[in-house]
Amino acid sequence: MRAETLAWLDARSSSHEDWPLADLVARKVAGGSRVSVVVPAKDEAATVADVVGGIRSELVDRAARDHGHPLVDELVVVDSDSRDGTAEIARVAGAVVHASAAIRPDLGTHPGKGEALWKSLFVTSGDLLVFVDADLRLWGTHFVTGLLGPLLAHPEIQLVKGYYDRVLDREGEAASTQGGRVTELVARPLLDLWWPELAGVIQPLAGEWAARRELMSSLTVPTGYGVEIATLLDTFARHGLDAIAQVDLGVRAHEHQQDHDLAVMAAELLAVARSRCDGDVGAPRAAVLQQHTRAEGWRERPVPLASRPPAADVPGTPPGGGGPR
Repeated sequence: MRAETLAWLDARSSSHEDWPLADLVARKVAGGSRVSVVVPAKDEAATVADVVGGIRSELVDRAARDHGHPLVDELVVVDSDSRDGTAEIARVAGAVVHASAAIRPDLGTHPGKGEALWKSLFVTSGDLLVFVDADLRLWGTHFVTGLLGPLLAHPEIQLVKGYYDRVLDREGEAASTQGGRVTELVARPLLDLWWPELAGVIQPLAGEWAARRELMSSLTVPTGYGVEIATLLDTFARHGLDAIAQVDLGVRAHEHQQDHDLAVMAAELLAVARSRCDGDVGAPRAAVLQQHTRAEGWRERPVPLASRPPAADVPGTPPGGGGPR
């Protein structure tokens, strides 16, 4: 591993244990920051209440009671056409819930995680944004505190990625430091070959990450699963390696997808990476993935390649976002 990456690992890697709640609240208040936690969700009725309820209880209510101020000012779920009651469950658990399609309907709508994160910029107001997946089954509120730590302590850091041991949500499965099939077979080889300075980012596709609003509002955002690697690559291109940090969050468990579904995700990542290599971050290309099974024969799967422009460039976007203050 090149010397620059090794130096970055020493300076920009930490553990969630390095960022106690009391210290973070004090830093937040002293710096006048506002924190928004965004949970993108689609049909996550089984898990979203635990994620929302845990953050509400520990980082809003308990933080305010024990330390005088909440750490999290806004807890927002962006629901992408769920059909299983996810939105109502999240609302009862303590989140402000927005349907993705109903946010700035004048801008149209797309399916996908990146779309939900981009739309969240119009209904939140925090200068610090934390993104947490809704399907977590083995997690803790230290995911949020760990990701906020480097942003609150180091003003030059723009983006914080989480990493963890991943376990299948099955009895008897051992923990693994590997980031997942798409991470290890697609994302990390891409970085190692074409962006070797980022080889030290352990889980570039981690769904738990944090960023400054100013950064997120300046970036082109893929509407699908390419949002994480696009944000990483574009942050590096604009601000350099020292603007990125990573935090060990311990252990994470969630549902795992079938290989054919992961292939569509992998195709999205490859398309995003190619666009960054070509210097073209905005123009989507139509794409279809051909898949074959013995039982069903050939089928075509569309690969979502649409991107959203920087939110800061969208007419009608108020400075600092669109959420309540």
